[in-house]
Amino acid sequence: MAHSSTTQSSPTSGNGTPMEADVGTCMSIMAKSCTSSLAVESSVYDFAKENGRTYHGYRAGTYHFPNDPSETDRLDFQYEILKYCFLDRNYFAPLDKPQRILDIGTGTGQWAVEMGDEFPDAEVQATDLSPIQPLSVPENVHFFIDDASDDDWALPPAHFDYIHTRMLLGCFTDFRDIIRKGFHYTKPGGYMESQDYYSTPYCDDGTMPPEWPFLEWTKYSDDAAMEADRPMRIANKFKRWYKAAGFVDVQEKVFKVPVNAWPRDRHLKTLGMMSEENWLCGLSAFSMGHFSRMLNWSKPQIEVYLVNVRKAIQDKRVHAYHKVFVVWGRRPLDGETTSQEPNSSTETVVPEPPATENPSMADEQ
Repeated sequence: MAHSSTTQSSPTSGNGTPMEADVGTCMSIMAKSCTSSLAVESSVYDFAKENGRTYHGYRAGTYHFPNDPSETDRLDFQYEILKYCFLDRNYFAPLDKPQRILDIGTGTGQWAVEMGDEFPDAEVQATDLSPIQPLSVPENVHFFIDDASDDDWALPPAHFDYIHTRMLLGCFTDFRDIIRKGFHYTKPGGYMESQDYYSTPYCDDGTMPPEWPFLEWTKYSDDAAMEADRPMRIANKFKRWYKAAGFVDVQEKVFKVPVNAWPRDRHLKTLGMMSEENWLCGLSAFSMGHFSRMLNWSKPQIEVYLVNVRKAIQDKRVHAYHKVFVVWGRRPLDGETTSQEPNSSTETVVPEPPATENPSMADEQ
């Protein structure tokens, strides 16, 4: 697939500094003319600076995490973590030559670019609040500045064959509304899929003490998210919300991602090493906006507090992990009878350890 610069994309230059906007570009998927998108463009590149980080300008303050080069690098690495977790899969819904694909909250756009390459005959639209996507992309991939929480996406109903969301915890007031809109804009027979972390860490062997600093940080982060009206603990509810929205054949897979490299299993150990690096690189980004805006902590207070949290993340004596929920469902065909219980399932995915290794999940200490 040939790659080219698209007029709809919202690129950054090689050094991470936003390129000047082309005033002829229609930046919003909601806009029906360039004139209606000019007001959007005026704020898209006006990044707010706060506590040494930059944040999106469009709909400023609705997303509490930064968009600067350090964070975009971390987002790219986070994408690789999920690829490794999912054994190189980008989706789990049984797609069959989709023609129109939507990625909500695309971030750096890696998922959309790979989907554009995999499905060259499909139109891939990807939205975000920040113009942090690449300049050179497949010709069938288009990035737009847009907010999925808007009441009307200004598109015909039943427009997409597949709608995808990933890592949107803490982004919306009510993610059930995003799922309901997704149902409205999915074609009969088409699919919607959501992939997300559940923010609270789990532990199966009692090694995570209640006063563990990383667990305490999680509680502060959740409190701040609730104060911001952007809840984090949503992924475990996706399956129920999909069914309530009208999707059928709703499937759920649950993956385990260790906090650090404590497991013995080779795959999980590598995944834990990647997870630890991601947490250490992103902890300040995850904390600064939430804690300063919602909890009224100063930047020095936050940085001092995070010292022990970072140490806790690296402590292999604590066998903690996060769950990643992947849920997908199908919009029924017109006239399809759905009065009976739909075919749905839940599967917890844990790789089998190699036969030559001790099957215990945890390293000996």
